[in-house]
Amino acid sequence: MERGFLHALEDRRLAFAAIGPNWYASVMGTGIVANAAATLPVRVPGQGVFAEVVWCLATALLLLVSAATVVHWVRHPDTARGWLAHPIMSHFYGAPAMALMTVGAGALLVATPLLGTTAAVWTSAALWTAGTALGLWTAVAVPYQAFTRHRVEPASAFGGWLMPVVPPMVSAATGALLVAHLPVGQWRSSMLVACYAMFGLTLLASLVVITQIWNRLLHHKVGAAAAVPTLWIVLGPLGQSITAANNLGTQAANDLPAPYGPALQALGVVFGVPVWGFALMWAALAVAITMRTVRAGMPFSLTWWSFTFPVGTVVTGTSGLAAHTGSDLLVVAAVVFYVGLLLAWAVVAVRTARGVWSGQLLATAAAARPTTLR
Repeated sequence: MERGFLHALEDRRLAFAAIGPNWYASVMGTGIVANAAATLPVRVPGQGVFAEVVWCLATALLLLVSAATVVHWVRHPDTARGWLAHPIMSHFYGAPAMALMTVGAGALLVATPLLGTTAAVWTSAALWTAGTALGLWTAVAVPYQAFTRHRVEPASAFGGWLMPVVPPMVSAATGALLVAHLPVGQWRSSMLVACYAMFGLTLLASLVVITQIWNRLLHHKVGAAAAVPTLWIVLGPLGQSITAANNLGTQAANDLPAPYGPALQALGVVFGVPVWGFALMWAALAVAITMRTVRAGMPFSLTWWSFTFPVGTVVTGTSGLAAHTGSDLLVVAAVVFYVGLLLAWAVVAVRTARGVWSGQLLATAAAARPTTLR
């Protein structure tokens, strides 16, 4: 039996037939490994170099997936236009936005020694601007499609529903890194106000969606094994909100007058610790459900990337809390979560690479692509 490149595809012309927005999850999951390494409250030999190598890999993946997406639009335009009308795939339009901002944040956190300060700032600003614009569009356009066009069943709620509304929280968390590079005065205060507004947008929308996911689990149980990894996406807005609250609070303390600046800095801990507690509870539930599903049989798919980015946001959030509280407990927790992130990323990255090389992952995705434009 042939075991060469794309041997699982009956027709290699279909290699780009199913390159949907969900493929950008690989960029998110790889980029967060680098960014989380940079924010850890501990340092080990080679940590910085490792983060730089992974950031370069994430950047290469961003370019590769973007090129594949362009080819997909050229060769399969009807399928490409159909993704937004697809009741499941449409929600993953949040992934490209978050991928852009994850790589952009890494330019500042990780790649400044490689790029130089000026290039790192401009790279981060460009990717943040593009990602924020796309993320604000998804936060409105995708729910609008769901409200007006998608057929949604009572048991339809899943972690992917969070994907279109989480990007503004990523904008808030990563935008805080750019505040210090803006001119003092209205530029900085306006950026902070915009980031806090996006923080609130995602926070409230996520509370609504997480409630629906809880309700679905309670009344309709776990459901399809292939969708179980998406339960981990719930950790994304939780961890990212903790990260955003602490990153923004640090900047607010420097740029906003009392009592607002100090109050917003304190909010990072006052808000972050309780949310961190809920994140731990959800992580425990997600682990238990995932282990149960693995024993019964859980097929590999791109949803496995849900094991990476959301966990990475918990790492950055925990690291932020550790920095602001000095708690050894939080330092240890950040390291434990990061080790888990590394293991998950290694497994998923290897299996994705094998699936793409053989064509099996492309063939499976192609079989599920929309065939008509609605």
